[in-house]
Amino acid sequence: MSETNVSGQRLLIGGRWCDATGSETFAVHNPYTAQVASRAAAATPADARQAADAAQAAFEAWSQAPVARRGELLAQAAQLMEDRQSEFAAIVAEETGGTFGWGMFNVMLATGMLREAGVHAAAVTDREIESHVPGKRMRAVRQPAGVVVGIAPWNAPVILGTRALAAPLAYGNTVVMKASEASPRTHGLIVECLADAGLPDGVVNLITNAPADAAEVVEALIAHPAVRRINFTGSSHVGRIIAEKAGRHLKRVVLELGGKAPLVVLDDADLDAAAAAASFGAFMHQGQICMSTERVVVDRRVADELAERLAARAAALKVGDPRDPSTQVGPLINAAALDRVSELVQDALERGAQLLTGGEADGLVYQPTVLRGVTPEMRIYREESFGPSVSIIEVDGPEQAVEVANDTEYGLSAAIFSRDVERAERLAARIQSGMCHINDATVHDEAQAPFGGVKASGWGRFGGEWAAEEFTELRWISVQDELREYPI
Repeated sequence: MSETNVSGQRLLIGGRWCDATGSETFAVHNPYTAQVASRAAAATPADARQAADAAQAAFEAWSQAPVARRGELLAQAAQLMEDRQSEFAAIVAEETGGTFGWGMFNVMLATGMLREAGVHAAAVTDREIESHVPGKRMRAVRQPAGVVVGIAPWNAPVILGTRALAAPLAYGNTVVMKASEASPRTHGLIVECLADAGLPDGVVNLITNAPADAAEVVEALIAHPAVRRINFTGSSHVGRIIAEKAGRHLKRVVLELGGKAPLVVLDDADLDAAAAAASFGAFMHQGQICMSTERVVVDRRVADELAERLAARAAALKVGDPRDPSTQVGPLINAAALDRVSELVQDALERGAQLLTGGEADGLVYQPTVLRGVTPEMRIYREESFGPSVSIIEVDGPEQAVEVANDTEYGLSAAIFSRDVERAERLAARIQSGMCHINDATVHDEAQAPFGGVKASGWGRFGGEWAAEEFTELRWISVQDELREYPI
């Protein structure tokens, strides 16, 4: 891609596409070709405050708009995203190295999120409360919270960028979206579809910033008096920082953070199904998914058979250019990501792990890697690799399997494979994770389901009716119909 053909991304503030203060920009490089993939406006804290001001100005009218109308506009935006699905997929590949299929899937799930958000917002009704006072009527009502800041990551850019916006908008909030520094054009295209669908000026605003300016821009958004909620998806390290900053301003946050998902394989499991799910969960989008299967916790009695099946699947995956529709595993996002995975794998090998397949890189493309004999002394046992590697950990029976599955600071997703579903459900109740899938992969998301984690994987839930807990204020309204006598 030549510099003259590079797409640019501007800010959207109060319905106007504009340059950043000072007209500074930053470049995003294609992880596979190293060429410039896009350029974007490098917003300043002043731009962030202006975006929050615009959202505040638009809040009253949008919050009072009929919920059906809000849902209708979100559905129109979903249709525009579907119409531009191939364009989204191409930009995802250019900016983040995601495969063409990954980009197409992102749009499919994201459009469902927009439509589902409208449906669930429409289902929220007042709840009558019985009063002990004669002549008093009481109800619990949910009302829009105000301005919501959505901070989205690059790894599932269309899905997670849309998730940062969909429920807040459906429930009558206005939004400032802070795009990822690695995928500003992808996130910009989401906002463009919403604007083109007819959302009023200021209801959704877009801020893009250079990596070096991220902390100041986020600080300005969190500190703005109109901002009432912050939702963030990203690393646990950054999530802690955002939570601390929000706490100083007494503002609620929704955090979906890192993971170290275990896939537990019991002695009676369908091993072909388990291997298929483990391969998909570990290597989809190069393992750069918060729910990625990082640990296969397998009963020792079936470990040999499972390891053989999983290694064979990993070795057969097609790696290379993400723009080729047949590619299944593309490049990691940057050199730092490659270094992290390489270091974790090398540390494990030096400490006695067995390499079944992979372990090599070509540019930023890291071969799907399966390690066996991983123990707690190895860094990869505990640290999130966020790359195409998976560790096989052997255990003696279900009790030890649960113990190992919980032996992590994270708690986002998990899976259990067993032909005895009742036994698997009992074990699922003991696994410390926000989600647990029986006889399915750790990587799974549906717009109508509560999505989120425990422990260092965050708090709060996106999705379905549960998003109302995060993006509305619960109020108590009462009416005294009869004359009341007070004690003094």
